[in-house]
Amino acid sequence: MSASASAAVPQPRSTPRAFLRLVMIEHSVFALPFAYIAALTAMFRLDKEIHWGTLLLVTVAMVGLRTFAMAANRIIDREIDARNPRTAGRELVTGAVTVKSAWTGAIVAVVVFLGAAALLNPLCLALAPVAVVPMVVYPYGKRFTNFPHAILGLAQAMGPVGAWLAVTGSWSWDAVILGLAVGIWIGGFDLIFACQDVQADRAHGVLSFPARFGIPAALWGARVCHAVTTGLLVWFGLATGAELFYWVGMVIVAVAFVYEHRVVRPHDLSRLNRAFFSVNGFIGIALFACALLDLLVRGLTP
Repeated sequence: MSASASAAVPQPRSTPRAFLRLVMIEHSVFALPFAYIAALTAMFRLDKEIHWGTLLLVTVAMVGLRTFAMAANRIIDREIDARNPRTAGRELVTGAVTVKSAWTGAIVAVVVFLGAAALLNPLCLALAPVAVVPMVVYPYGKRFTNFPHAILGLAQAMGPVGAWLAVTGSWSWDAVILGLAVGIWIGGFDLIFACQDVQADRAHGVLSFPARFGIPAALWGARVCHAVTTGLLVWFGLATGAELFYWVGMVIVAVAFVYEHRVVRPHDLSRLNRAFFSVNGFIGIALFACALLDLLVRGLTP
């Protein structure tokens, strides 16, 4: 459906449900499992007990920051979205959500994030603005670099690091390993996702790796990213003393990566959404479930 046709259809304006569609709240499933892995591993090292209050605040902070990031992304990109047939039906383009309402939601979300960070510990609050910056820079990235996917990866890498800080109040290089794994993983599947917009991006001067170097190069780049991700997840498991069930999870992740890259071909992107949404959502949930079971078997107490 074209932007003009979408605009001609009467739309409910700025309902909470429309805002949740705008920020794709269900996609929190990509980042949250890895934040939980970091937080629970830190709790295991701290005293082998699950601190439910801290875990709740980590959840609130992660969802708040991601909601802000998505709202800001949609606001900043609304003119680009209007020119792309794939995104012309988004809520800010059709008028289902007004710019004022989107900004209101974004501000509320970032206040919630900052509030959760303040309740966690002073270091989390002090570093919270650092986490906000790449969330705003990312949508502008496609205006000045062919590698906006790297900015997205940097933004997502902060999740596990922040979750570890939330539990311990101190820096951990183990959390950095997991953060890098998440960032490179998400940057890799953003390369895949961007392949469907190559024609529109080239027509309107939007920068991306696939638009600059082509779809085959982007898919190879994603394969490299996911190979590196697998290596970093193995490193994290070794560094944290993971045992059987974590490694079962790693086998599942490796098989899922192979499947993801088999279903998306340079000249056949028809199954791209399956690779992007279904497989990557499964990867996060599967590894979290196995990592949690591993920690419980090793003595983590609910």
